[in-house]
Amino acid sequence: MSTIFSQIVEGEIPARIVYEDETTVAFLDANPLAPGHTLVIPKDEYERLNDVPGDVADDLYATIHRLVPVVEEAVDADATTVAFNNGEEAGQEVPHVHCHIVPRFEGDGGGPIHAIAGDRPDLDDDELDEIAGEIESNA
Repeated sequence: MSTIFSQIVEGEIPARIVYEDETTVAFLDANPLAPGHTLVIPKDEYERLNDVPGDVADDLYATIHRLVPVVEEAVDADATTVAFNNGEEAGQEVPHVHCHIVPRFEGDGGGPIHAIAGDRPDLDDDELDEIAGEIESNA
């Protein structure tokens, strides 16, 4: 079954599309966190970032890179938070990769990306070295 985002790509569900090319589409979030909150998706359905082929990931980032300043200017934002929720446990509600471009304004009450986590882990140097080594050896 296709996701709501695939249905938007197919024109089955209306959306305020702000950009489209061969592999990506961007539209205003129907439940925005701020004026101008924009979602950028690959047209093809991939559940997680890990599933997106490299060439599509390049196109996706290029679209994000193009739109961030355009969105900021459109709503006179001071900055933006640009983020992916990658997996259900991370808050991904639609199983179709999507990037949030959320305009930010002075005094908007939002916090930095570090505010999304609850209690932070207390990791010692050995644990950090082990994690870094595991990531490095598999990158």
